Amino acid sequence: MSGTSEGPAPATELDRPVVTESEIITSAGTDPPVVRAPAPSPPSYRSVFTAAPLAMAVVDREGLVTGANAALAGLLGRDQDTLTGAVAADLVDLTSDARTWHAYREMLRGRRARLRCSRRLKHPEGHALWVRVTVAPLPAVDGGVLLSVADISDHRELQERLRHVRMHDPVTRLPNRTLFFERLAKALEAESYEESGTGRIGLCYLDLDGFKAVNDTLGHRVGDQLLTAVAERLTRCAKEAARTGTPLVARLGGDEFALLVEDSTGTEQLADLAESLLDAIQAPFDLSGRRLSVSASIGVVERHAAGTTPTALMQAADTTLYWAKADGKARWTLFDPERNAHRVTRQALASTLRPAIDRGEFALEYQPLVGMEDDRVHGVEALVRWHHPRFGTLTPNRFISLAEEDGSIVPLGRWVLRTACRQARAWQLEHPQGPPIFVSVNVAVRQVWDSDLVADVADILQETGLAPELLQLELTESAVMGSSGRPIQTLKALSDMGVRIAIDDFGTGYSNLAYLSRLPVSVLKLDGSFVRGFQIEDRTAKASPADEVIVEAMVQLAHRLGLTVTAECVETSAQATRLRRIGCDTGQGWLYSRPVSPDRISELLDTPGVQAGVGNP
Repeated sequence: MSGTSEGPAPATELDRPVVTESEIITSAGTDPPVVRAPAPSPPSYRSVFTAAPLAMAVVDREGLVTGANAALAGLLGRDQDTLTGAVAADLVDLTSDARTWHAYREMLRGRRARLRCSRRLKHPEGHALWVRVTVAPLPAVDGGVLLSVADISDHRELQERLRHVRMHDPVTRLPNRTLFFERLAKALEAESYEESGTGRIGLCYLDLDGFKAVNDTLGHRVGDQLLTAVAERLTRCAKEAARTGTPLVARLGGDEFALLVEDSTGTEQLADLAESLLDAIQAPFDLSGRRLSVSASIGVVERHAAGTTPTALMQAADTTLYWAKADGKARWTLFDPERNAHRVTRQALASTLRPAIDRGEFALEYQPLVGMEDDRVHGVEALVRWHHPRFGTLTPNRFISLAEEDGSIVPLGRWVLRTACRQARAWQLEHPQGPPIFVSVNVAVRQVWDSDLVADVADILQETGLAPELLQLELTESAVMGSSGRPIQTLKALSDMGVRIAIDDFGTGYSNLAYLSRLPVSVLKLDGSFVRGFQIEDRTAKASPADEVIVEAMVQLAHRLGLTVTAECVETSAQATRLRRIGCDTGQGWLYSRPVSPDRISELLDTPGVQAGVGNP
């Protein structure tokens, strides 16, 4: 079959001659043969090709059109005569991408069974034309392929409309989460930022402050109106702030919006954009006769596009938005790698805390509690340390709050209590000549609620052989003051057992001395903030008379209630002298010793008194 009028058409299976002789069927018997009328001749395949409504062309192995029907000429807006001899790939744009062009050439060589693709063509009349191109081999002696082209413009338009609906938020008409992440992923592809632009990307992640209250009090209709108005202001800000291109504004869900800045010029550009967004949102909104005022919190991230991923960028933005909320709302906050590293470390510690107890990664150090009158070690405070295999030795402020959050403070606290009591009993046996020292152990309020602390203490004292009066339990002031029910019952049961109860960091919370008279408390530990400003070695500097008056008053009132007082953070001899004169009973701080190992405490117990710095390593 050929599309030209010169010479005979190449022989193919489609052009085999049709038998026209009469068909004679002879029976097996003696009956005479039956003669039937000739069957009607089928139409010529060439005429079918020419009259077919589907646009088609026959292409030889060189990629040239050898024949095309009128439907193809009409679809492409070309004269039919001009199609013969044309390069087929150019007619339907098969060379625009390498993958399709390679597959097409493989078909011409007979190495591929079929090719199908969609193309956007420009019609000679100026409008766009979407077509589906199918290329299939022809079963002919000389080979070649059949190229068919179908107009799918209407179908494509419907698809685009459906995609627009699927990719846009119905309330604000902004791009939705799906389209945002599609655009973000494309922006982070290497070829997107390597060919041109700054190679950087920025993101403002915005959340309205108090939007839930608007929905709850005024209804979702007003809430939707507010979201629409916010979207309009964000879009206007994006257009006004455009430098290298207008940022993409998207609603990610609820009251969360994002502005994606491709080819950003640096943090200054993102900071200016965030400022304009805050100003725009804070201006009052007039909605259905109501005047509403809201604010927004914004997390800002700006970095090199290379090496980052959509997930990493959004995690940074989400973290930074949380910081903005935590810092007081109605503000923008720039991503801080160091602050984020601390958060990541905190998460890593939280995930390994419980197993670390079983692995024996914790140890105790002890800081002396020294009598102000005799400079003798009366007791020690047990301080837990975590020897982390990755982060090194960690002090309690790095992990105790995590342990309280996930409940691991209960097994950890039980381990600390047992280890400290066992060590205190060992010191007592090692130094029978002197009065035994007590050991002070910190107790979290969750240990009181989530465990039977009274039973734990009783079992450990019996197990270690330590007398109850040689154990002191420290609770923070905020954990004890105002408590009722189980915590108070627990403290009373422990006090009745003979255990000493101390209030730690006293003076930073309720400071209700009258309430102390109803609690089974025997010791107050004054917060170190009072002592730090109390008196200093530098004679040219002035002491704080207010701190001195407050400390003196608290010591006198505590003594009248029958309580002893320990001063924390004693660092200079001048502080110790003044505290001694006021009547403070014991002191704790670097003047006497840093937290040290049990062996070092044993050495201190062998000395008649603790001089300044004697306990320091």
